Amino acid sequence: VKRVVDVRGQYANREVGEDKPDKAGTVFADKKVYRGVCSNHICDFSLGDDVLITGPTGAEMLLPEDQDSNIIMLATGTGIAPMRSYMRLLFNDKAGANADGSRKFKGLAWLFMGVPFAKSLLYDDEHSDYKAKYPDQFRYDYAVSREQKNAAGQKMYIQTKMAEYTEDLWQLMQKPNTHIFMCG
Repeated sequence: VKRVVDVRGQYANREVGEDKPDKAGTVFADKKVYRGVCSNHICDFSLGDDVLITGPTGAEMLLPEDQDSNIIMLATGTGIAPMRSYMRLLFNDKAGANADGSRKFKGLAWLFMGVPFAKSLLYDDEHSDYKAKYPDQFRYDYAVSREQKNAAGQKMYIQTKMAEYTEDLWQLMQKPNTHIFMCG
């Protein structure tokens, strides 16, 4: 869901703030552009505004109960937030540990994170730490679209990065205990 907003009478590119139509072509002759709803809705609040916050309901975005599951996580930008929560449960928090301190999770967790610029990579220190402590259970790959290119010279998006691991991913996805989560 997106909404049309006026941007001070000028076109606005959401990623770099340039005074031109964005790359998706979401511009209008009356100087309005589309922008996402939630983050921008929050940014539009004024000090003192009442805000209703409700948590998730139902069974969306819950990790599988099977501790031998494989989890492939695809996150762009702030979509890393729920993935970080998963990784903390799997590799860090007390709730994910057995009484002897070993981890309950025995499968593979693989994160693909996409951002436009390397400076936007959030929680890299945590990812490096998980990889060092759990090298057989945690993998991560970053796709930095404005700074990296694939072998064909294309911008590096998540799907471009994943294409580098087609065989590994295909083998994982053939297993009934592999789950894919996307956010962002």
